[in-house]
Amino acid sequence: MKKFLVFFILTSALALPLKAQEEKLVEEVISTLFVGMKTKNPDLVKPAFHPEAIMQTVIAGESGATLGSNSVQDFINRIATTPDNTVLDEKILEYQIKIDGQMASAWTPYEFYVNDTFSHCGVNSFQLIKTPEGWKITYIIDTRRKEGCR
Repeated sequence: MKKFLVFFILTSALALPLKAQEEKLVEEVISTLFVGMKTKNPDLVKPAFHPEAIMQTVIAGESGATLGSNSVQDFINRIATTPDNTVLDEKILEYQIKIDGQMASAWTPYEFYVNDTFSHCGVNSFQLIKTPEGWKITYIIDTRRKEGCR
């Protein structure tokens, strides 16, 4: 029993740094996506996504929500063609990351600014998988609102 307890404590102690390391890798993928968006660099944005990724937005309405969808390629094209004098800055307020094996989920409240002017806030919900190339975003859904922000 004593050997089992020591083994359990040691394996638990080793697993915690590995979990934290994987969470950091997931955070880096998401962070790089938004750096690419802010700098209008599609070479940073595109590698964050799995080729079959889906993007959706919750559109709040008087009688309930609907979904808006767009392709990752459309998103990348819009980033790449944003005018030089326009800065799109999505500021992530915190990362809540959960990982189970090769699947991860990240909940990221944010504030969005255009040229340093507040536009809206909300939450992103990311789903990612770990591929041979690293963590890739497979699905994003977000909310957007102008009121009720921090």
